[in-house]
Amino acid sequence: MNPAATLERALEIAETLIAFDTESAKSNLALIDHVETYFRQCGVPFVRAPNAAGDKAAVMATIGPMRDGGIVLSGHTDCVPVEGQSWTGDPFRARRSEGRLYGRGACDMKGFDAICLAMIPEFQAAKLTRPIHVLLSYDEETTCAGPLDLIRRFGVDLPRPAVALVGEPTLMQVADAHKSVSTYRTRVRGHESHSAKLHLGVSAVHAGAELVMALERIGAEIGEESLRSDRFDPPVSTVHVGAISGGVARNIIARDCELLWEFRGLPGVSLRTAYNKFMLACDEIAQRRFAGFPDCEIVTEIEVEIPALAPEPGSAAETLALRLARANRTVAVPYASEAGQFQQNLVPTVLCGPGSIEQAHQADEYCEIAQYEECIAFMRRLIAELS
Repeated sequence: MNPAATLERALEIAETLIAFDTESAKSNLALIDHVETYFRQCGVPFVRAPNAAGDKAAVMATIGPMRDGGIVLSGHTDCVPVEGQSWTGDPFRARRSEGRLYGRGACDMKGFDAICLAMIPEFQAAKLTRPIHVLLSYDEETTCAGPLDLIRRFGVDLPRPAVALVGEPTLMQVADAHKSVSTYRTRVRGHESHSAKLHLGVSAVHAGAELVMALERIGAEIGEESLRSDRFDPPVSTVHVGAISGGVARNIIARDCELLWEFRGLPGVSLRTAYNKFMLACDEIAQRRFAGFPDCEIVTEIEVEIPALAPEPGSAAETLALRLARANRTVAVPYASEAGQFQQNLVPTVLCGPGSIEQAHQADEYCEIAQYEECIAFMRRLIAELS
């Protein structure tokens, strides 16, 4: 097929997808409805997997024989917010300029989604011996749980793919590793009193400050005790407190304090490494500070746990992707993704997609159109592999 025509089709589809405001806090159903209409027009079967609330959904289409052993091309449909960013134009109205496509999601990652959709006619024209699945998910920017309902059906009522290729922006390099991310909300309940009578109350803010210092100590311990990998910068697992709030006035002993914190673990390090250490610190602080005040407590909520992507040298995913990318080495990336979800469910997985993470999440987000061309060439080599 005409390469220029496929590129133009991909750009037009990307412009359409960008026009849907699918910030993670909002529904993606209008976009999914549009994509499903496209699947029907192409005559390819698909399944929708809505979330529990019914306001979002993932969708997966299959091109080729309905059998195990195919390739799943995975992209997400949600994007990060634009509020507070200084865009030079409407973030949800794509524009082309100087060899780039601008718009929210042009890089992360509606461009990859659009390429997968634009390639469907070429996938159909080929005599595929194994299927290509196009999976579009939701909530990647928040929980990375969007594809899980479909992944859990692999080998049950959906074909089990042999390889997952996740199209996060890697400049079309093959990435075989990223850290895990676990996020937490810790609430401290103290006991109010006049600040002139400190002995009659328990300050949640003071306890919260001690918890922050405990997390800093835990982060240092993990950095010294745990794995190291020079493939990452920094080369260790990390703990970070992103926000702390509490109290109502300087002369009232604070009743409430809240911490928002995270743990980013190297592949091979348990998701609960920091959490388990923190629970011990909470117990020690509570016993010491809350004696005689039964209404005081420290409660930590596990918000999100996103598994790491661990290197699997020689895996089917790595071998195939390196061949298609015409590369001889893999890279690691500093961000988390849905890739670990596929890997945890026994599907060999790598990342490889157009664009640079340095342009993602920014005002005037863009992707070089040359990167789209490179991704289309990658897809055509995939067709040759499966035909």
